[in-house]
Amino acid sequence: MIHAYAAHEPGGELKPFEYELGALGDQEVDIQVEYCGICHSDLSMLDNEWGITQYPFVPGHEVVGAIAAIGKDVSRLKVGQRVGLGWYSRSCMECEWCMSGNQNLCLTAEGTIVGRHGGFADRVRAHQEWVVPLPSELDSANSGPLFCGGITVFNPIVQLDVKPTERVGVIGIGGLGHMALGFLHAWGCDVTAFSSSPDKEAEARQLGANHFINSRDPEALKAVENSFDLILSTVNADLDWNQYLALLRPKGRLHLVGVVPSPLSAQIFPMISGQKSISASPLGSPVTTSRMLDFAARHGIKPITEIFPFAQVNEAMEKLRNGKPRYRLILKH
Repeated sequence: MIHAYAAHEPGGELKPFEYELGALGDQEVDIQVEYCGICHSDLSMLDNEWGITQYPFVPGHEVVGAIAAIGKDVSRLKVGQRVGLGWYSRSCMECEWCMSGNQNLCLTAEGTIVGRHGGFADRVRAHQEWVVPLPSELDSANSGPLFCGGITVFNPIVQLDVKPTERVGVIGIGGLGHMALGFLHAWGCDVTAFSSSPDKEAEARQLGANHFINSRDPEALKAVENSFDLILSTVNADLDWNQYLALLRPKGRLHLVGVVPSPLSAQIFPMISGQKSISASPLGSPVTTSRMLDFAARHGIKPITEIFPFAQVNEAMEKLRNGKPRYRLILKH
């Protein structure tokens, strides 16, 4: 019997909830949850913003814990091993995307909290391929956000073949953006933080930004036109995308990992004349996630977190909804 916290209606309070997992599959593992990060996607799913939530709904997809049980065909993981689990819990392992190491693009990939119960529980189950060992140098207490927010901003570095000589801008210094600054700085890039909060400048520089620009200052934006090879947008807000396209050098790219509410609108002629592009990406594959964890361990990169006991799950969700977390919230058993 699994003990969890579940909502029974959109936006509902998370209450104690019990369910049975059933028989363990041959290639499945059960993780004894020790910590679980709270992501904005948990809130979106709780509120059924995307129209795919099934209730009762157990959030949680930034899980860190120890392997509690393994299926009979699991060979790469051992009981007691420290591991993490992110947005995806399973993919088909047969399609061209899975077979080429792009399991995150599998058309039938299963979300950890989509149509199943997630990590706001004492145990969570997943296919072995999506359960990633945690390097010994990383602390269990603050590593959960790496399995969603961290890999979301690290994946573009790999997919876009970002060079350490490139100038990269990061829009938004929040749950995603603060980790992006650390990764890009350690990668060797010249990093500029764009934020509408001037009071974040000192912290952004401590996190890895070489430069800081107040995104509400038209003159400051004008001064850096034709400057960036890549601009990574981590915000969930509609912006003047033409303004940011103007900041790109020829062949520059505006890449989105934040879910903006409205369709994008951009003038095509500046994109054609400068051979510029707009793109987006999801979380990374298990292999890319493992690379990210090794990179984070090597360079001492970790998210800034605030920890709540599981019993205060609703207070933590309320802080995410109406407060200003700095920068990721984590539940602890």
